[in-house]
Amino acid sequence: QVQEAESGGGLVQAGGSLRLNCTAPKYHWRISVMGWFRQAPDKEREFVAAIRWGAGGAEYADSVKGRFTISKDNAKNAVTLQMNSLIPEDTAIYYCVYKKLGSSEYTSWGQGTQVTISS
Repeated sequence: QVQEAESGGGLVQAGGSLRLNCTAPKYHWRISVMGWFRQAPDKEREFVAAIRWGAGGAEYADSVKGRFTISKDNAKNAVTLQMNSLIPEDTAIYYCVYKKLGSSEYTSWGQGTQVTISS
């Protein structure tokens, strides 16, 4: 299932900021967690951040702690990833993901959005 779920990628200089947005699937009431993974060229996909859909607790990869903030907009059924102090190593395709209630696995949602940080 591939839909245009993500938005907000782009090209910025190191030290800049970007905000990524992801609209939850229509069946959002079945979601327990939403978050972001990323994949850089010639690297494996890696976890970036996630937030519990109900309680709102968040977790982050060590590489982005203190720079990225994930939040959810209940009214819009969406999650936002605010990325500050960006570095070239953050360059990747960012994918919105979710977990269904009762599942421990992430499902990709959307085609991804390119984030490029120039030095």
